[in-house]
Amino acid sequence: MLQDNLENDLMALLPSGGAASRRRALGLMLGAGYAAAAAPVMAQTAIETPADGLDVGEVNFPSGDFQVHAYRAAPKGRTGLPVILVVSEIFGVHEYIADVCRRLAHAGYLAVAPDLFERQGDPMAYGELAKLMSEVIAKVPDAQVMRDLDATVAWAGAHGGDAKKVGITGFCWGGRITWLYAAHARVLAAVAWYGRLAGQDTALQPKQPLALAAQVKAPVLGLYGRQGRAHPRGEHRRDEGAAGQGGRAGQPLAVRGLS
Repeated sequence: MLQDNLENDLMALLPSGGAASRRRALGLMLGAGYAAAAAPVMAQTAIETPADGLDVGEVNFPSGDFQVHAYRAAPKGRTGLPVILVVSEIFGVHEYIADVCRRLAHAGYLAVAPDLFERQGDPMAYGELAKLMSEVIAKVPDAQVMRDLDATVAWAGAHGGDAKKVGITGFCWGGRITWLYAAHARVLAAVAWYGRLAGQDTALQPKQPLALAAQVKAPVLGLYGRQGRAHPRGEHRRDEGAAGQGGRAGQPLAVRGLS
């Protein structure tokens, strides 16, 4: 059921010890410029990568009949750049995601983080995880996300990027999407920072990453906590086994436990 999948995604955001409230989890994840309630937490801890020497800011481009908005960062005055798609967790394109884009741009990439939720709602407007999950995240179809990422690559290829040199990275919800996109498109590499690999198939999520392992078109590195509440040890071993058997010849897949 979709509700079970959403519960697993939610659990991945909660600390592994103690009974933290959803609002506390939200406060830990968001920062200054994301949600007012979280500003005191992140103001002292958030990494701030400067934009010196970069072209940064919001862009928009069509995906079907919809205009997708995205944050992009790239080295100034350069073209033919390798492209990295940056996929957020459920909180959308907030300052941390923008900062990741700037870090990648300083390393020589055109990094683009599309807002993949805006048809369904604005994650920034929510102060309660349960409502955000049910009113926005649960309504986002995988097919829509794949189309929007395809549109992001097309935009990047026309704006200083090399559409034949594309990688993708994503966090939590975006980690799952990273695996899906590596099976959907010809990317050169993918890195998933956690994110659900298994679950119930639904109309909006018809296939899960493990079921698509054989279709993955690039080397993928999945980074997971072995003791995470949403990813128990048994699941971890099953994921490693499926990943080891998946992918095209010469395309290694790996699931790594960090704790």
